[in-house]
Amino acid sequence: MESISSGGSTVITANYGRFRRRMITAVVTLVLLLVGGGIALGVTLGRDDASGTDAAPVPDARLPELGPVDPVLAGLSDDAPVPDADVLATRLTPLVTGSALGSGATAQVVDVASGEVLFDQQSDAPVTPASTAKLLTAVAALTTLDPADTLATTVVSGAVPGEVVLVGGGDVTLSRTSPSRTYPGAPTVEDLATQVVGALPAGTAVTRVVVDSSLYTGPLTASGWGPGDAPSSYAAPITATAVDGARVSPGATARSGQPGLDAGAALADALGAPGATVVLGQAPAGAKTLGIVQSAPVLRQVEQMLSLSDNVLAETLGRQVAIARDEPATFDGAAQAITDAVEEAGIPVADVTLSDSSGLSATNSVTAEVLTAIVTGAADGSLGNASGLLAGLPIAGYDGTLADRGDDDPATAPGTVRAKTGTLLGVHALAGTAVTADGRLLAFAVVADDATGGEVAAEGALDEFAAQLAACGC
Repeated sequence: MESISSGGSTVITANYGRFRRRMITAVVTLVLLLVGGGIALGVTLGRDDASGTDAAPVPDARLPELGPVDPVLAGLSDDAPVPDADVLATRLTPLVTGSALGSGATAQVVDVASGEVLFDQQSDAPVTPASTAKLLTAVAALTTLDPADTLATTVVSGAVPGEVVLVGGGDVTLSRTSPSRTYPGAPTVEDLATQVVGALPAGTAVTRVVVDSSLYTGPLTASGWGPGDAPSSYAAPITATAVDGARVSPGATARSGQPGLDAGAALADALGAPGATVVLGQAPAGAKTLGIVQSAPVLRQVEQMLSLSDNVLAETLGRQVAIARDEPATFDGAAQAITDAVEEAGIPVADVTLSDSSGLSATNSVTAEVLTAIVTGAADGSLGNASGLLAGLPIAGYDGTLADRGDDDPATAPGTVRAKTGTLLGVHALAGTAVTADGRLLAFAVVADDATGGEVAAEGALDEFAAQLAACGC
């Protein structure tokens, strides 16, 4: 968790905390080894040896006293004062209107407990949200779907002997390694292949793998995506079948231009048939199920989507919302379904226009007011299951897309600022929560979609905005 220094840089004790936890873990492990060794030694020396003599037992080992444990999370005070709106305006206005974010930057700060707007800078103006649009996808997924729901990947028998069909259910986290290098809790191709081998008649040689991605329809890329966006290091063509988030290899940065075929090839390899033909197609009607694996729960996938700002994961979650709401499993269908779900959750969407579920499209339009309302509703519980999205917000200086935006000052309280980032060419955004120095929880959003000062300057201004909120004893 993080805190912010008065100098404006985001500060965090999380890195220090991790070092301390590792040291404690090492001490405890050593003690356990010593205790275990002492017990084993005592048993060995205490029994009759070949000469029939007994040795004295080793005294019991004593565990060290570790002392009180420091809080891991920044706490909230029951009687923390609400920051003074005038003081915040004095501190925040120069940042929002400064050259780093450009003249059209918008922002809002809300006191979560009371709902009072403490700062507002054109928050009702539509702007390009970049990846902060994933907050809308998170709300839609958690309120439309059961957060405990999972997505199935299935293998069924093919139309001819030696043929199997990999049927995608939208789980792009299916892993070629065990465990996954990117998505903890993801199912594995190995598990799926083991089931298939056990279900096929003994001695059956798999010679052909068909990949059925027909669950999703329409274009593979969205309106507003550039020609270099898919494949790239951050996106891929969106299909219902993929492995490792459509990455070219487990843990890689680069995404693939043929996620479905990659998944089929991974299954062939796991089946011990690397030479099998892999093609796209559809499963025959009434085909026998040979194997099935389930994804991590929707809630966990939402957390991973937000923390990693994973565009591919966001798009598949958007399509699951579309399917659940009887919309086409396309970019447009998902965008409509997400907008409808957010509106049903009580968030005004008159100024919301979506072309995708990830925020990668430059044609998306949202307001800072909507983003702040989502964070506020998640934090005060009024959005129901959408509160789960808070666990996925990156923690400054600690993890996700804010891991390198902070430091390891051990004097500051961890977990002070948690926020979703957003970055496109000329677009820089940050939306999340901050705990003030007095212990008051604030929700905020800052979006600049016409920034000309460069990424470093823009992110510095956003971090300073969050820093002022966290440092506020005002």
